[in-house]
Amino acid sequence: MSRILASAGAEFRIALRNRWVTIAVAMMALFSMVLSATGSAPTGALGADSLSVTVASLTSLAVYLVPLVALLMSFDAVAGEVERGTLPLVLTYPVSRAELLLGKFVAHLAILALAVAVGYAIAAGAALYMDAGATAGLPALLRLFWTSLLLGAAFLAIGYALSAIARRPGAAAGLAIGLWLVMIVLYDLGLLAAVVADGGGYFSTEVFPWLLVGNPADAFRLYNLAASEATAAAAGIGGAAGTIPSAHALASILLWPLAGLVLATLAFRKVTP
Repeated sequence: MSRILASAGAEFRIALRNRWVTIAVAMMALFSMVLSATGSAPTGALGADSLSVTVASLTSLAVYLVPLVALLMSFDAVAGEVERGTLPLVLTYPVSRAELLLGKFVAHLAILALAVAVGYAIAAGAALYMDAGATAGLPALLRLFWTSLLLGAAFLAIGYALSAIARRPGAAAGLAIGLWLVMIVLYDLGLLAAVVADGGGYFSTEVFPWLLVGNPADAFRLYNLAASEATAAAAGIGGAAGTIPSAHALASILLWPLAGLVLATLAFRKVTP
């Protein structure tokens, strides 16, 4: 554990020097301020407090932004070390490859947690300022916070695996952006097209729910919207949130980080200095 924490401390200082901490915090704060200014408009029609509506909006934001930030931080975790020629030096230290990878993971997850906490705190502060009854939405905000970290952890681990497989930062960056487009944007469009073509048949009733839960981004959105009082404020997947058991979605977002770390560790072991 001490070796993992030492590696995490070094990685955090590198990220601080490279302005990754500032960039991540600024991105989350900026988008949260925009949502805070517009997210409370429909509260009267929905009968929900302003913070619950803001949480529904933040869920839609997080499902796009958190995976992107996580992939941008992780895509060169291994490939960058290989290109800079620092990997042979790092591997001479009394630390295993798995411990080195876990150190990077802890540091990047801490940066993501800081950025998400700042962004969500801004949104919560604005909602509480505008609506004294918004405290009812605090449990939903806390749930959104820790599930956002699980979502980010999944994409951090996937980013490490891509970085180890590509072994070059340019190729790893291309794979990371391609993965983000497929899993966050194109995946849902493909499922929607398949459901429309199926017309309420076997795919829509039996296969579609499992494919939806199998994507960590969709599982994250389902789990948060299922317990939200403002589900109607979110379009698209919000309708499915009440039909798929939330336990399945929670299991998905818990298992994805573990599976990603295992895959990344196996891929890292094959990287030669």
